[in-house]
Amino acid sequence: MPKNKTTNSTIKFGTGPVFFTTLSTILGAILFLRFGYAVHHVGFLGVLFIILLGHIVTIPTALAISELATNKRVEGGGMYYIISRSFGMNIGATVGLVLYLSQAISIAFYVIAFTEAFSFFFDFLYNKWGIILPRQAISVPVMLGLSALFIRKGANVGMKALYAVVFILTVSLILFFVGTPTGSAFELLHQGESLGNMGFKNFDKFFLVFAITFPAFTGMAAGVGLSGDLKNPGKSIPIGTISATLA
Repeated sequence: MPKNKTTNSTIKFGTGPVFFTTLSTILGAILFLRFGYAVHHVGFLGVLFIILLGHIVTIPTALAISELATNKRVEGGGMYYIISRSFGMNIGATVGLVLYLSQAISIAFYVIAFTEAFSFFFDFLYNKWGIILPRQAISVPVMLGLSALFIRKGANVGMKALYAVVFILTVSLILFFVGTPTGSAFELLHQGESLGNMGFKNFDKFFLVFAITFPAFTGMAAGVGLSGDLKNPGKSIPIGTISATLA
């Protein structure tokens, strides 16, 4: 009996893991790999408009998730449990299948983005020794290693690594906004950079760029997947989800 009590107490979390899980999912690879592409094609004001549209979609979604999580007692199952208990098993099964497919596809995107971060290494091998190495040379071993780690140690190892991931993301965001030390804004304007280049441009490409960058605004439901491991899901899910979405 004491053993069960200890086990149950060790797997229950508060609001922090919900917030950090949601935040680390929202601050994904798209933010770092594709926002420069977006600024280049639609301009700085165009990107601000994309961010506005993204929040128009995600903030009401986060509020809806929070409202559903507070209406009923939430147990393990995440979004599937909430939707199936709120709208019935038929709708829950349909939405659950879509959620499963979206998670599977998102994992593929995460792996592609992970290997994209090592493009400099592949370029170095090709330019130095003429070696053409496939991207799978990095992605497959890493996936197998992580899978073996989670199978052997359990999902709690991911929760332990969550705070390290958030710290790395925080440092990355600081460096992202600081940018390359190329000089002050006045020096850049003197060298030919004008404020006109920051305006809205290439409106015909706007929705294409919006579609490419929109995954950067998704992920607000990631923390809901911890519903079975939370002390008080009805409190932790709304606070953690809304806070991470607004952050």
